[in-house]
Amino acid sequence: MRIAFFDSGLGGLTVLSHAMNELPNEDYLFFADTLHVPYGTKSKAEVKSYIYQAIQTILKEDVKAIVIACNTATSIAVNELRNMYSLPIIGMEPAVKPAIEINRSTGKRVMVFATSLTLKETKYIDLVRRIDDTNIVDSLPLPKLVEYCEALNFNEKIIQEYFVKKLDPFDLNEYGTVVLGCTHYPFYRKILKKLLPEHIHIVDGSAGTINRLSQVLQTTNLLSSQGNQDIKFMCSSQSEEYISKMKKALSIFRGVEDLA
Repeated sequence: MRIAFFDSGLGGLTVLSHAMNELPNEDYLFFADTLHVPYGTKSKAEVKSYIYQAIQTILKEDVKAIVIACNTATSIAVNELRNMYSLPIIGMEPAVKPAIEINRSTGKRVMVFATSLTLKETKYIDLVRRIDDTNIVDSLPLPKLVEYCEALNFNEKIIQEYFVKKLDPFDLNEYGTVVLGCTHYPFYRKILKKLLPEHIHIVDGSAGTINRLSQVLQTTNLLSSQGNQDIKFMCSSQSEEYISKMKKALSIFRGVEDLA
């Protein structure tokens, strides 16, 4: 049986990559909702219907757990999905809590990059309200990064110019941690690292998500020792071209190919 990873597009591959490192004896399924990417600029009702359709398709496959490798989809639908289905469903959330812990002793602020829809969702707002007791969290939507990633655009000059434009209103010396709150964004971690002051940490939610997945698989006796990291790629558009793009993007992220 496979562990399924679901995202609107290529972003969830960054989470899958982390799982491959931490759970090397598993087989995987990656499903991208290519008919409806990106989610972050659409209405909540639209996205929720797309998520339900995608999960129904995934469940026709031989899967033992589903990772919603998308912060937007998690914030909109993970609770309902857990009520609907009995298999383990693991979600994502921006790594705001560890970011705050990193900064607690420094007095520095936290900046969360995410999609517009994630930042507007009650789940995210409640998360920040619950743990940001000193009001140090700022949020910044970066919608173009999803578009760049989906186009496999890793042109350093173009991406740098976008970051510089979006970060221009902020005094980066006030910040100690940046949270990558969309699974597409880690594709641009290296470029971002070059732009930010050296003292700024960059964190994302992949490690916490895969730690949680591992715990759930262990407690439910679903952990495998027989898999060999075989990956089945699927997408809602059933496009062979996009499946090739997914394979290339995963290779890029894992350092097999250059980002140029």
